[in-house]
Amino acid sequence: MRELDELLVGYLDSQYPSASDDEKLAFQAVLALPDPELNGYLLQRQVPQSEPIAVVIQHILKLPQT
Repeated sequence: MRELDELLVGYLDSQYPSASDDEKLAFQAVLALPDPELNGYLLQRQVPQSEPIAVVIQHILKLPQT
């Protein structure tokens, strides 16, 4: 979905450059998730079991929407 892609690109543009190495690895893990799982997290239908992934998802969801 284009809207979800925009969320990921928004994080990549605004947060990723200043993120810690651990958070960058977690974001890369988010990108490697199967689409249904990623959609579930970003649409807040599921909660990640991995704490680092959960932190990245929360950062993504807190970004201002354009």
